This record gives sequence, C-alpha cells and structure tokens, in this order.
Amino acid sequence: MKNKLIILILMLFSYGWATNVVAQELEDGTRPEYRRPNFKVYTSLEQALAYPDSVYILSLKGKKLTDWPPEISSFKNLLVLDLSKNKLSEIPSGIEKWVNLIELDLSNNKLKQLPQEISGMKSLRKLSLNRNTISELPESIGDMTSLEILELWDNEISELPSSIRNLKHLKILEMRGILFSEEQQQEFRELLPETRVMMSPSCNCKTR
Repeated sequence: MKNKLIILILMLFSYGWATNVVAQELEDGTRPEYRRPNFKVYTSLEQALAYPDSVYILSLKGKKLTDWPPEISSFKNLLVLDLSKNKLSEIPSGIEKWVNLIELDLSNNKLKQLPQEISGMKSLRKLSLNRNTISELPESIGDMTSLEILELWDNEISELPSSIRNLKHLKILEMRGILFSEEQQQEFRELLPETRVMMSPSCNCKTR
C-alpha cells in the first residue's frame, strides 16, 4: 500500500511539473522540441478504466474501431491519445472539451473533414492525420496556437486556410504524398516562413 502511494505521488508530481513547463514556455515564447511524455501507455479500455485517474497515455491503435469510444471521456488527465489504424469516419462533438490533450494521432482512418470545434484543443502540440481523405482544413485551425507538429501526408488537401499563418509555434508541417503545383508550394511556405514545410516534388497536375 505504501509503495502504491509513493508511485501515485510521483506521477502527480510529474504531471504537475510537465504542465507548468508548458505554461512557462508559452509565456516566454520559447519551447524545446516536442517529445511524448514518459508515462505508462495503456493499450486497452478495460485496463485503463480500472485506473482512470492514472491514464495519461492511451493507445487504441489498430483496434478496428468504427466509432469513437465514449469511455475515453472518463480519463480526465489524458495527455496523449492514439487512435491510428482504425476505421473512424468522424470526430465526435465535444472534442473541444479535451483542453489538456497535447498529442492526438488519428492517422490511417477514414476521416474526410475536421470539425470547427477542434480549435478548442488549446494545449494540443502534435496532431497526426496522415492517410485519411481530408480535403480541407477548417479556418478555425488557426486558433490552435500551441500546435508544433501537424502531419497531413497522403490526404486530399488542395489548399490551406489563410488562418494557418497564426500558428506561430508550428515547427513541422508534413504534407508529402499530396500533389501541389510549384505556385502552391511557394504560397504555403510564404504563409509559414518559420515552419519546415515538407512536400513531395511539385507538379502541374493541380489547378484551382
């Protein structure tokens, strides 16, 4: 019992420390490269629901999910959520309430669009949406000012919203596997001059 209490105290201390560091970095405008927090990774809902307050990282990767599990809302301390390699076709309403989430991986699903409400995830630092069929980003994405890594490769995006220029902390924008003209590529780089924009070689096969 004593050992369990010590472990719980250490976990709470680590979480508080990590949260304070993020806040300080936002205030002074500088942040180190994003790295996933070093907490236990829960890989099943059954396992996670047994200790809901201790769940900081939940990975339900490759579980053949077709719907967003409602049980996820039970994890109030969740920082990282991995739902990649499933069959999800939409993001549920209320996602903006997950204000503590710093990493969300929805790669390899069947998403076609993002809800405007995703902008409410103010703490999100990494968003992975690779290998979906997303054709456009919502204008509200410019409000996700903590975002540092945005992965979109192998989608169906034809342009970026002008609001994306507001992502002052964005370090990497991954869009390889999407065909853009040389003009479009230049436009994207001008929108995000401080961001590493990764794209496949340009082509003349896309017009507006």
